[in-house]
Amino acid sequence: MSILEIGIWSFPVLLIMIFLRIPIGLSMLIAGFVGSYLVTGSWLPIMSKMKNETYSTFSSYSLSIVPLFLLMGQFATLGGMSQALFKAAETWMGHKKGGVAMAAIGACAGFGSICGSSLATAATMSQVALPELRRYGYSGKLATGTLAAGGTLGILIPPSFVLVIYAILTEQNIAKLFVAAFVPGLLAAVGYIIAISIYVRIFPDSAGSRERAPYKERFRSLLDVWPVLVIFLAVVGGIYSGWFTPTEGAAVGAAGTGLLALVNGGLTWKTLIESILSTASATAMIFFIVFGASIYNGFLALSHVPVELANWVVELGLNPWAVLVLILCIYLVLGCVMDSLSMILLTIPIFFPIVTVLDYGLGSEEFALWFGILVLIVVEVGLITPPVGMNLFVINSMANETPLSSTFKGVVPFIMSDLIRTAILVMFPSITLVLLRLLY
Repeated sequence: MSILEIGIWSFPVLLIMIFLRIPIGLSMLIAGFVGSYLVTGSWLPIMSKMKNETYSTFSSYSLSIVPLFLLMGQFATLGGMSQALFKAAETWMGHKKGGVAMAAIGACAGFGSICGSSLATAATMSQVALPELRRYGYSGKLATGTLAAGGTLGILIPPSFVLVIYAILTEQNIAKLFVAAFVPGLLAAVGYIIAISIYVRIFPDSAGSRERAPYKERFRSLLDVWPVLVIFLAVVGGIYSGWFTPTEGAAVGAAGTGLLALVNGGLTWKTLIESILSTASATAMIFFIVFGASIYNGFLALSHVPVELANWVVELGLNPWAVLVLILCIYLVLGCVMDSLSMILLTIPIFFPIVTVLDYGLGSEEFALWFGILVLIVVEVGLITPPVGMNLFVINSMANETPLSSTFKGVVPFIMSDLIRTAILVMFPSITLVLLRLLY
């Protein structure tokens, strides 16, 4: 068996291990470890790489942004920001048909701007919004579907730790990726609101009604969300303007949300320890996946799979746009069975060399940023795609009276919105790059 064949055969072996429910990080580590031995014929190179890779991965300055953003999300939850955001959105939009569900989307977008995690956004906002959706007579299908889709805004609206991982893998500027994600993130929120508006007109019984809040109450609710705006502007605005690096911005955000949680009474010694332990646990999981992916990607480089695939695609003479659409479709399929971080780590080292040798009429940096946002969007769709969309199970676990099959049906309008938005951003790259071109 040739070196290239060993690399190609590693893919089905890796998928089999994943289907056997072996953790994705461990699966990639095993595949990379054994594959490297088969390629080199010795254990010494892979053992040496594991020694060096362990230190370089866990001491990476760029990756230090991940635990800081996770900790910021923990403190944001303790600070009561989710309640304030939903209350403000509900007082302004709740009286419309489907307005409470629309308010949940708006609150998810706001919370995602200071959280950076899809699962955290989905879990936190469901605790706040689900009781209100039940109270006003929203169907379980629409309520759970809305919150599952709204949770995906956590990784799309900056800051996003998934974008950080992509930036590290492709050696791109993290701040520029955050800028490029801003407009698509707003489009996602608007698209979801439009989807709700259409859905409640087709199925009017799926949404109840809420009385119109007086303007005095509406403006008073805005006073409670100013800390979110301040923290968002401090973190994202500071990064955009170059006042500090993304890692420093994450530290500022964690300190700001922690201070707010302390002032609001949500941060005690007990909750502080719980937040740190939860952040450490999530960080360890993410770092181990990154480590396993690094070993596996090193093996793929030894087997020349990415280079040979790129050369093969060029020799076929396929239309570059057809190749891009095919790759995005592969992500949609993988999203049904894998989580977002694993997909990014497993596929970017393979797909990125392929698309970079094709001509899309963009500069190399602009293309890398645009492609990253497209990948993030289709990965986001995977979070709400049955049967393994993680957001679906998070939300459904909190809505025990709603069958999982109803949640699956409830996200269909939002998946359709995602697909339409993806098509628009593929056809018009300038939508993604407009802010980037204005600011840089």
